[in-house]
Amino acid sequence: MKFLISFILFFSFSFGAYVQQDVWWKGETLLTFFEKHNIPQKVYFDLPRTDKELCSEIYAGVEFQTMFDDDGVIVQTLIPISEQMQIHVYKDDTGQFVLDIIPISFQEFEQNIQVSIQNSPYQDIMKATNNQALANEFMLAFKNSVDFRRLQKNDIVSIKFKQKIRHGKYFGSPEILAASVKMKRKTYYIFQNPDDKRYYDLNGNSLTSFLLKTPLTYTRISSKFTYKRFHPILKRYRPHLGVDFAAPTGRKIYAAADGRVIHKGNKGGYGKTIIIRHSDGLRTLYAHLSRYNTAIKVGSWVKQGRYIGRVGSTGRSTGPHLHFGLYKNGKAIDPLKMISVTKTKLEGEKRKDFMKVATTLKDQLDNGEKYATAPIRLEDFETSYQI
Repeated sequence: MKFLISFILFFSFSFGAYVQQDVWWKGETLLTFFEKHNIPQKVYFDLPRTDKELCSEIYAGVEFQTMFDDDGVIVQTLIPISEQMQIHVYKDDTGQFVLDIIPISFQEFEQNIQVSIQNSPYQDIMKATNNQALANEFMLAFKNSVDFRRLQKNDIVSIKFKQKIRHGKYFGSPEILAASVKMKRKTYYIFQNPDDKRYYDLNGNSLTSFLLKTPLTYTRISSKFTYKRFHPILKRYRPHLGVDFAAPTGRKIYAAADGRVIHKGNKGGYGKTIIIRHSDGLRTLYAHLSRYNTAIKVGSWVKQGRYIGRVGSTGRSTGPHLHFGLYKNGKAIDPLKMISVTKTKLEGEKRKDFMKVATTLKDQLDNGEKYATAPIRLEDFETSYQI
C-alpha cells in the first residue's frame, strides 16, 4: 500500500511535473511550510495527538523531496522524521490535502572492509568508502581505547558495518557491527552488542563513554521507545521516538548529562521543550514541560543533574509526563539503552550471548582479506524519488 499512493500520484502528474529536493532549514516548522505552499493548516490541526508529536520530530538539515505539477503547485512531499519513518503530505482523489506517517523505503547493504593506514584512519576510511559518517563513527567508537597518534604506516583497520542508501546517497548513520585496529604489537577490538547496541571489548567490558542518568523521579514508564509500532486500530505504523515518564505536574526534571542548552521554547506538539547538546553528536530532548528553570538560557552550560524544568502537559499531551528523547547525529535512539542503571560489564547469559556473536565477528576481522567485500558504487543503487 505504501508504494501504491506514490505510484498513482507519480504517473498521474508525470507530464510537466517535477521533483525538487531541498533541505529543511533551522527555524522552519510544518505550519510555516504549509503556509508557504498554500496547504490548509487544518491538515495539521486535525491530526491525532500522536501524529502531532511526530510532526515535531522534523530536524534541521534533513533532505526532503517535493513534487510540483506543471503550474508549480505542490502535489506531494516526503519529509523524513527518522531513519525509518517519514511525513507524507499529498492530495487525495478529491483534491484535498492529507497527511500520513509512513515507512521510508531504502536499500541497505552490509560490508566488510580492510584499510591499510597510509595517512590517518579518518582519511583512509574516507578514501576507501567516501563515507564521512562511517569515518566519524569509527573515530568516536575507538576514542577511549586507542591512541591514534601511535598508529604507523601499514597498520590495519578492519570494519564490518551496515549502511542505508536512499535516492542514490548514503542515508542515516552507519551501524558498525565490529571493528579492529591492528598495530605492530597489539590488536584492539570493538563489538556491537545486539541486545543494547552498545560497544564492548572482547571480554564484554562496555566501551560506551556516554551514559545518561534518569532525568526525574517517575511513577511509571507510560510509553517506551520504538522505531515502528503497528497501531492495531489505525492499522498503520506509528513510531514513538522517545520514552514517556509519567509523573505529577510540577515534578522537577534534571539534565541527563553535561551539555549546552540549544533550544528552550515551544516545539509543535511537544509544547514547552528543552534540548541539550552533548558530546559525541548526542542530544537530549525534554518535552511537555509546565515551566522552565528561569536561570537556564539558550547557550547555558549545564552539568548532569542540574534542574532544568518541571513536568507538565503542554503541547499535544493527554496527561502530565516527560517525553524524553535521545538523538545521535540526528538519529533517534532508545534512551533506556544509554541510561546507567546496570553494570558496565556483561555478565551471565547476556555475556554468553554476546561472546557467541563477538567470536564470529572476531574471525571475520582477523581474516579481513578473506571476508572483504567489493567497494559499494552508489550509482548502482536506485535514484528515484518514489516512496
